[in-house]
Formats: sequence, structure tokens, C-alpha cells
Amino acid sequence: MKQLLWSYLLLFTSTFMAQSADSIIAAPLVGIHFGGDIPAADLAERFGPNLNAGACFIYKTKKNYLIGADFNYMFGRNIKEDVLSQLRTSDGFLIDNSGYPADIRISERVLNFNLIGGKILPWLSANPNSGLMVTGGVGYMQHYIHFVDAQKQIAAINGNVVKGLDRFTHGMSLSEFIGYIYLSDNRLLNFYAGVESYQGFTKSIRKMNYDTGMPDTKSRLDVAFGFRFGWILPLYSRAPKTYFYN
Repeated sequence: MKQLLWSYLLLFTSTFMAQSADSIIAAPLVGIHFGGDIPAADLAERFGPNLNAGACFIYKTKKNYLIGADFNYMFGRNIKEDVLSQLRTSDGFLIDNSGYPADIRISERVLNFNLIGGKILPWLSANPNSGLMVTGGVGYMQHYIHFVDAQKQIAAINGNVVKGLDRFTHGMSLSEFIGYIYLSDNRLLNFYAGVESYQGFTKSIRKMNYDTGMPDTKSRLDVAFGFRFGWILPLYSRAPKTYFYN
């Protein structure tokens, strides 16, 4: 009887170890994410806090290395640089072509694309495919001030004229992320969350800013810090299991 119990214990231990060893899988991961960012450096002189939405495609290897790409769209209404100051009245109102208060919406637009690489580290991990997620990336950033003239009654921001006011800026960027990723064994609950940062090395592509009458040739450092929460769709079957039989 004792020998039989030891045999069952050995079988259980071998099965558990085999499952654990083989449960780290390679898989493509598709995700969408949401968050918010706080600008810093030169970007903070133009924009305030914003919201962030985007998507990613990442391939996870059997050693939990990550490689892929992500896209981020940042937007908000916190515009600090008043490029329409020359059009305002002494009371701070904007007047349309007919002399009435203008119906205009001004917002921030930031687009960011990165090629990323990183790793899942087995810290506080619920299973071998989950844990501390660390990534870094290199890519492209562009940002500008977006105008919506609902009634098309402000000549100064319609047509090509707006290009002298939108502060369209672009350049190379770097990104970093650190957080936690959870991939469930049954594929029903898969998410990640953490903090992120961006650094854009940018310049204006406009020859002149119409509101100042001066060219904009400054090299910029556009920085943002924020948080991100994302849902993941793993494109794989259940983690493989290996069984041993005596």
C-alpha cells in the first residue's frame, strides 16, 4: 500500500512539473488600451493633461520575450499656447466673420507609433505567462492643435491658413512601459496595466507661425508621463499540458 501511494505521489509530482515547464507558450497578442498622460518639458508649454487610446500587436515567445508595435492617439482640450490671441477681443472672445461670438473648438492631437521589445518577468506571477511586464520602444511622434469651426465662419482658421497656426510638429520618439500583465489559462481574462513615458525629439514642419510672424526652427523635447490599462485578445489555444504515465 505504501509503495502504491509513493507511486501515485511520484506520478502527480511529475505531471505537475511537466505542466509547469510546458505551460509557457509562444503566442501573438492583440490589445486595445486606454489611459491618460501628463505632458512635461516643451510639450507642457503647449498642452495640459490628456487622454490616451490605442492598440498594440505583440508576439510573446516561449521565453516570455516580447516584440511588436503599438499605436497611441492622445487627445484633450487643455491648450496652453493661445495661437488665436490676435483674433480675440479685449474681453477674450473670438468673433466670427459676421461679428458674432465664434463657435469654435480647439483641441490637442498627438499620434505616436512605436516598435517595441521587452520581457515578462516572473514576479508576482499568477502563472508562467503572467508577471511584471517591461518594454521599451522607438518610433515616430506628431502633434498639432486641432480647430473645428462648426459654422465655417472664421476665415483665419479655414483652408490653408490654418497651417500657419496649428503648430504641426513631428520627429523621432522613445517610449517605456512598466506594469503587470495577466494572461489566464482559459483565455477569458487577459489584461495589462502600468505606467508609461514618451520622449519626442521633434521640430515644427511649418515654415512660419502666422500669429507671431516668426519662423519656428526650435528643436523640441516633448515628454509625457502617464498610465495605461489594456485588454488583450490572445490568439492561441489553451496552454499545452504534458502527462506522463507509468
